[in-house]
Amino acid sequence: MPGSATAVRDARGAPRDEVMHRTRAIDAAGNSIKLVLVNMSANGLMARCEGNAVAGDVLQIHLPILGSVDAVVRWSLGGRIGCELDRTIPLSEYYGMLAVMTRNS
Repeated sequence: MPGSATAVRDARGAPRDEVMHRTRAIDAAGNSIKLVLVNMSANGLMARCEGNAVAGDVLQIHLPILGSVDAVVRWSLGGRIGCELDRTIPLSEYYGMLAVMTRNS
């Protein structure tokens, strides 16, 4: 349903909000990578990506309201990546960002 997010729990226990948000990231070499964010939490995200991001890569990911945030790729598999943000997003900012993402999906 457009304009809504569904929270999901995975093995880590952190709630994840399902989103479908197109954005971009910049890798350490300055290359732009197209991303589709699939789910988010205040600490990380999963995205489909074009490019060859691998575990350990540091990306600057553009997020609504927050601008660019640093994230470390923790895993990469079949065009999908899981990233840990370098800092936890405060919940007041996280829910504002999430509202923009779901409104634009």
